[in-house]
Amino acid sequence: MSGNVACTTATFGTDPNPRQTKKCAVGPVGSTTPTPTPTPTPTPAPQAAAEASTEAAPSTGWASRNGGTTGGKAAPSTAVYKVSSPSQLLAALKAQGDNPKIIKLYGTIDMAAADNGGPFKSTSDQALRSQIKVGSNSTLIGTGSDTRLVNGTISISGVQNVIVRNLTIVNPCDVSPVWDPNDGSSGNWNSEFDSVVISKSKNVWVDHNVFTDAPITDDTLPVANGKVKQCHDGALDVKNGSDYVTVSNNRFELHTKNNLIGSSDSTTSDAGHLTVTFNNNHFLNVSERAPRVRFGMVHIYNNYFEGSRSHKVYPHHYSIGVGYQAKIISQNNAFDIAGASTCTQVLNNPGSSSKTGAIVDTGSLINGAALDAANKCSFSSAVGWTVPYSVTPLSASAVQAAVLGNAGTGKLTVR
Repeated sequence: MSGNVACTTATFGTDPNPRQTKKCAVGPVGSTTPTPTPTPTPTPAPQAAAEASTEAAPSTGWASRNGGTTGGKAAPSTAVYKVSSPSQLLAALKAQGDNPKIIKLYGTIDMAAADNGGPFKSTSDQALRSQIKVGSNSTLIGTGSDTRLVNGTISISGVQNVIVRNLTIVNPCDVSPVWDPNDGSSGNWNSEFDSVVISKSKNVWVDHNVFTDAPITDDTLPVANGKVKQCHDGALDVKNGSDYVTVSNNRFELHTKNNLIGSSDSTTSDAGHLTVTFNNNHFLNVSERAPRVRFGMVHIYNNYFEGSRSHKVYPHHYSIGVGYQAKIISQNNAFDIAGASTCTQVLNNPGSSSKTGAIVDTGSLINGAALDAANKCSFSSAVGWTVPYSVTPLSASAVQAAVLGNAGTGKLTVR
């Protein structure tokens, strides 16, 4: 204020401190300009995490090739669904066919629930009602940290451009395993139904999921003919000429025969196909096939393998299976396997010795020591291809912390 200023409540509008004595002083304006109070630097508002349901496969895997993998990113708002039951899930898939769609799952979706006809009555009934057939241009993604898919098989067959993320997938249990007396030296129980099957398909990204036998682990199964009546088959298989597949940031746990790339030695049509990347996955107490490869050009890097050769339920047999005409490039993987000490205990040809493949490994560690596959395993190194995308793997010594902090569900933002 300037001029004649009366020191009254009327002048200042209100009395901020009633019934207390105040002083009012009027004086000349000083000749020095006071130093202004510094304006505080504003704190940037936190950036919202990216919406995971519209993310495309990263450039660091095979799924980025052939035009990339975007799933349902192009879906209009009318083709974005939230589902919590088998009937809703199947209806959403059917409604859009091969058109772009995003299907957000929540809660527990049990394909043997009353909503889908109740418990399976036979293997043929299970084959019919457990199938979740995914069309092209689809994203299936869980919300939150524990969206569960139970008693189901995600079938990605003869399609292109599919993404599966952030789901806890309980490996299906065959209701009627079949005894085969000619399987192995003393017979075995064989079962159908994998958790995810990728067949005759291109551009598929499987990311940030959990695959597990729990709660029906093998120690809960009956014994018949002297063998555990095995009801589980594979967790995730890629076969029949599929290409451009990335499997990343998943946790595979408590399972025996985990990942089969190429279904048989006789499927020679797979030659030149089965281009698959496995990166930043956690294989926890997985006995074998992590993965087992036939024919495929498979890139395996920065995965963390954790287990024990004396585990009571899922003893470690081997991790990477170098099968018939496999062409594997392995980089900077970390194998922490109690009881293992040499390359042959983690890299193995589980099939005929006359039908083996090739593998090149650089930078991998077994229990903290160099794997040294070139000198301590006897596989050919003539893989005949180079990685077609740019990637700078972490050192193997950093893999454990990185994978344990990021693999599995609950790491993505899905609104």
